[in-house]
Amino acid sequence: MTHLKNVSGYLPDENPPLGKLLLFALQQIVVMFPATVIVALLTGFHISTTLFASGLATLCFIVVTKGKIPLYYGSSFAYLSAIVSVTGFKYAANSIATSPDEMIQIAQFGIVMSGFVSIIAGFIINRFGKDTIDKILPATITGSVAMIIGLTLAENAILDAAPFMEGMNNNPDTQLVWIVSLVTLLSTIFFSVYIKRGVLSQIPILLGLTAGYITAIIVQQATGIQFIHFDVLTGAIVQAPHFTLPKVSWPALFAIMPIAIATIPESTAHIYQLDIYVNQLAKDKKTGKIYKLKEKLGLNLIGDGIGDIVSGMIGGPAGTNYGENISTMAISKNFSIGVLVAAAVITMFISFFTPLINLIYSIPKPVIGGLEIYLFGVIAAQGIAILMDRKVDMFDSKNLAVIAVILIVGLGGNSAFGGMIPFFGLQLPTIATAAISGIGLNLLLNFGRKQKDTSEDMS
Repeated sequence: MTHLKNVSGYLPDENPPLGKLLLFALQQIVVMFPATVIVALLTGFHISTTLFASGLATLCFIVVTKGKIPLYYGSSFAYLSAIVSVTGFKYAANSIATSPDEMIQIAQFGIVMSGFVSIIAGFIINRFGKDTIDKILPATITGSVAMIIGLTLAENAILDAAPFMEGMNNNPDTQLVWIVSLVTLLSTIFFSVYIKRGVLSQIPILLGLTAGYITAIIVQQATGIQFIHFDVLTGAIVQAPHFTLPKVSWPALFAIMPIAIATIPESTAHIYQLDIYVNQLAKDKKTGKIYKLKEKLGLNLIGDGIGDIVSGMIGGPAGTNYGENISTMAISKNFSIGVLVAAAVITMFISFFTPLINLIYSIPKPVIGGLEIYLFGVIAAQGIAILMDRKVDMFDSKNLAVIAVILIVGLGGNSAFGGMIPFFGLQLPTIATAAISGIGLNLLLNFGRKQKDTSEDMS
């Protein structure tokens, strides 16, 4: 009986007392905040709108999934290169730099349409089972696409890590800009690797960003290089987010929509993780309940797609359910849907607070660059992890062919043509072209292999 008293935590259909509920909600916000905000900074989307969209999409996800799946929706790094290829945005520190509305609206169309990829995948899984999706989008494709998403952003990361800053003219200390980006990078890695428990273990990006920001202040005071302009209180204290509507653009559709295929394995992994965590807590609490979360994979993808559509319709980036929030729930043993609803509502409220938005816009470019080196590399590494997790046979000629085509088309197209491949009078977005090429080649090679295998079985 003593053991039972020591078991604490909240299952999806349980709610903590109001005070704890708000505390847990704030913790979820802190965890998702850095990555979601950085996506907005790097794509030129409005931060206030991005935060509002994150909260609203989470609420819609919870409604669509009938409160059965405890997940939080945040902006995804996977879509960065595709969105930037459409908007042409370049991050500029110390200014409220956003893409023109028209470019955001064009990207919104691609984001909204990408939501339908997840929804269709969800319906296919519900109707035919997960094996059908695996045949169309095996790990050779999803893993390779994830790799090129990260690697095509490598140039942006290095350029942002050592940008030209105001006050650097005729200044012998110009190389000190590297100090800021390296402190940011190394501190973020340190916090990620060495802090394993507690709330701090869930916010290494925020901690690394803070370390880089403080370093920038110190270097600015010592050298005169203008890293930061302190104009946090500029403008009204409260201001509504800047909403825009999508504008039809077929190039944006072909550039952004296929990226959704790379997020399907991520969503799959998240729902399987949740199933383990939630049912273990139910077992420890001896509730007698069984939460069949992994059977809701199709519903999860449908909810994820709805989140993209909702976010894209009002001017937010594409997103996905956040692994950081899942880890936070696992550590705190708090999977309450009520907590996630509160976190979503509070996030939407925060999006109206102008001083916080201005503070975010003041983040120096080398700080962002330091974070990018780590984050974009992790995206590429996750592609390798997908291949390893699914035990892809790297000696199989078919697998090598699919992976080779995706990697070279994606990376070569980006480095040689700047992200758009000229092809018979068309301009084809590299990542989308690589993904579609891989899918087509895989289906073609599978068709030939099936016939061969069938004839061998008959003999």
